[in-house]
Amino acid sequence: MDPWVIGVDLGATKVAVGLVAPDSRIIARRRFPTGAPQGPSHVVEGIVRAVRELEAHLPRGAHVAGLGICSPGPLDHVGGVIIDPPNLPGWSSVPMRQLLAERLEMPVCLEHDAKAAALGEYHFGAARGARDMVYVVVGTGVGAAIIIDGRLYRGRHNSAGEVGHITIALQGARCSCGSCGCVETFLSGPHLGRAYAEAAAREGLAAPAVDVTGETVARLAEKGDPLALEVMGRAGEALGTAVASLAMILDIDLYVIGGSVAKAGELLLAPARQAICRHSFRSVSEHVRIVQCGLGDDGPILGCALLARLALCGVDA
Repeated sequence: MDPWVIGVDLGATKVAVGLVAPDSRIIARRRFPTGAPQGPSHVVEGIVRAVRELEAHLPRGAHVAGLGICSPGPLDHVGGVIIDPPNLPGWSSVPMRQLLAERLEMPVCLEHDAKAAALGEYHFGAARGARDMVYVVVGTGVGAAIIIDGRLYRGRHNSAGEVGHITIALQGARCSCGSCGCVETFLSGPHLGRAYAEAAAREGLAAPAVDVTGETVARLAEKGDPLALEVMGRAGEALGTAVASLAMILDIDLYVIGGSVAKAGELLLAPARQAICRHSFRSVSEHVRIVQCGLGDDGPILGCALLARLALCGVDA
């Protein structure tokens, strides 16, 4: 029987922790703000507290055998080090695996957030039964993971899948990575919020009473707000442009879209599908499928749980 494990999704704004049973069900959860400016030690202590609370949900005689954690990249999954993620400013060469393993006294593995979510969707969600797939996560940042013949494609330097930082507008807005016109500047939650605020200012409308996030823009678009629909349309076109490029390079048909912004569903995916036809050969685009993720926020947690179990067996995904 598979062991009980913990999956942790470390994001730029929140940390989600789940206790995963041998049958891959999430039995109990904890969630708390990341507080990234307070440093890695603050986050580690929050995760430790969450794990101790979740252990109270274990059946008699059971124990947590290991923990898998994912975070924004770039990172070194072999060494267990978070390198220098643009969406976690100030975090550089953080030995996250070591920090957690020492505090929890259990085996820990570290993976890129998009790769962990991809594994969750591939084995348990929208891509079950597929041979190949690309998972694109659209949230505070934008990333992707590639699975070919059931295995993650990492690239020689573990950098494969950084689709959020493909340039699609040479004179575009400045990105958190330092470049301009990246996919992320059209599609990520913070940029969607800024785009909506700028559009409102151009129309002479009053500034929103609260900070506008990507999820806020999606909700406004669902209600028919014309500015929100315009912003989501541009975001969808950027997504479709990125997917078209991936499809032309990889010749993979299935693209699963997840993350907080992807909760907008067809408001994002419909313009993306239209853009694919404009930015790739017809012989390529006619095979491409873009679908919404099936696991929602549970994908990264279940992917991390799977990675923790594989690591206990000495197997790499």
